Amino acid sequence: MPNDEAKVTGADSDARSQRVELVWNALRGVPDPEIPPVSIVELGMIAQVRIDTEGIDGGAVDGGGIDSGAVDGGAATGGVVVVDLTPTFAGCPALDLIREDIRKAVQGAGEADVKVNVVFDPPWTTDRITEEGRRKLKEFGLAPPGKRCTGGELPDLEKTACPYCDSTNTKVESIFGPTLCRSIHYCDACLQSFEHFKAV
Repeated sequence: MPNDEAKVTGADSDARSQRVELVWNALRGVPDPEIPPVSIVELGMIAQVRIDTEGIDGGAVDGGGIDSGAVDGGAATGGVVVVDLTPTFAGCPALDLIREDIRKAVQGAGEADVKVNVVFDPPWTTDRITEEGRRKLKEFGLAPPGKRCTGGELPDLEKTACPYCDSTNTKVESIFGPTLCRSIHYCDACLQSFEHFKAV
């Protein structure tokens, strides 16, 4: 009997892992509203994906974040998919749109019950952007973020490499771009203006 129980437990664990991976695959197709070629996964905005089969997350806020609303009845249908979303900054105006896109993507992967938590622990930093995400930022015309500030040392924005020609013969035109996370630069080598995704 114990062996049979172990087999059932193992099968349940494998099935849950497969569901989580399917959800991750669905999330890789969710674009950032402001930078469509880059997904929210490539930007490092997804902190965790899990299956709640015991109602542990029901109505609770995970990681010190904001509960976007749980869907009841998940335990009866194999559990609720819980996605922890870490916004790039607290006042992100596209947050509601991103949460709705996440729900639609996960439901499209066959999961009827989805809950999206907005969490701030762990906090988002530009270090979470994947290498593929950085490549796509550059292709989009956005200079990828450099190293984060350490030990009180400020980044040299004047030497931000141009995403079009890779020259560092550039200068800052404005510390703030269309959003708080970007600055505007000008390249003296290829004579083009470009935006830079600031390191945070």
